[in-house]
Order: sequence, then structure tokens, then C-alpha cells
Amino acid sequence: MSDGKVFMIFQDTADARPFIEALTQENPAATIIHQPGMIRFEAMGEIGITRAVVEELAGRDVDLQELHLTLISLSGNIDEDDDYFRITRH
Repeated sequence: MSDGKVFMIFQDTADARPFIEALTQENPAATIIHQPGMIRFEAMGEIGITRAVVEELAGRDVDLQELHLTLISLSGNIDEDDDYFRITRH
């Protein structure tokens, strides 16, 4: 994909809900596509989430690596640490 578009696709489950809500809140320009059993986030250049927002939404401590349990697919370059998870393409 040379057009700069990035995406993340999650299972539409209760375990994924804090990550889905954080992506929705932190990426207002992203396109959100609801499909049976999954939710796809698309954006130009970058999408990402921060641990603080996910923890606030989940109401508990969160390790961002937990997102991999409900992540179906992604496209872009991964940039992550303990406090954020970001997909970029420039």
C-alpha cells in the first residue's frame, strides 16, 4: 500500500472493547468500518492508542500487548513501547 493508508482490524469482542474505544477516541479522523465479528480502523499516515486512555476505559491496569489477543490484522509500520502502540506509513 503505497498510498499512505494504515489499518488495524480487531475482533468485535468484550476483551477488545477498551482498545476499540481508545482507537475511536484518540483517532477522530480514522474511518471505522463495522463488519460481522470485526471492526476495522483506517487512516492516512498514522493511527494509535496510549496505555493511559485504554486503562481509563478498561478501569484497570493494562499491558498494551494485550491488544494482540484480539487483533486480527494490521498494515503499516509498528512503533510501540509500554505507553503507546502506533501504526505509521509515510
